[in-house]
Amino acid sequence: MLQALRTTLRQPAALLVTAALGLTAIGGAALASPATPIRWNTGGAVWSTTPEAMSTFLSTGSITDRGLEGGLNRSGWTSDEVRQGMTKTYPVDLIGLSRFLYSDAGVDFLDKATRSYVPYATLKNQSVVALRSAIIADAADGEISSAGIITKLPVDFRLADISSEAPLDGAQNVWPQGGCQGERQCTSLLSWAVFLPANLQAVSQGRR
Repeated sequence: MLQALRTTLRQPAALLVTAALGLTAIGGAALASPATPIRWNTGGAVWSTTPEAMSTFLSTGSITDRGLEGGLNRSGWTSDEVRQGMTKTYPVDLIGLSRFLYSDAGVDFLDKATRSYVPYATLKNQSVVALRSAIIADAADGEISSAGIITKLPVDFRLADISSEAPLDGAQNVWPQGGCQGERQCTSLLSWAVFLPANLQAVSQGRR
């Protein structure tokens, strides 16, 4: 029994060390400054929404960035609904959430969650690792939020629209489908962001 207890106590530390190593592997240089949370990539145009513009919107509701304004207009929700959804916090168990995110089911969840929202340079190649590291970093205090996860992204992310077919077609998988109505709510990046922490809370507790 004592040996089993020691093994259990070692597992959380191992998970957190693995998360830290994965984050470092993405690129140490990128960690020196805040990542650009969203680069809107539509056709040949790319527009970057800075961390400052996102922070201003989330803290005050003011929209100072045209890419963010366009994303809000395409979200299927009002800007106030998106802001409230992204700043809402959800209690989570860090160890339980980490175990889920490193499981086969968790990797599948992260892969689907980064259908078109991916690291700017490496696209899908490191999307699972990057999003997972951000989620675990935000969950360190026992709570997660959409805003917190996006703030913790270790590298620049973009909404990639470079293919006529999934993935990377500019659409995101929004869960639960019963909670969204219409194409915009069920495929837009900001709608996905609103639902993400609640879904993580549910799947990490085995409720999906």
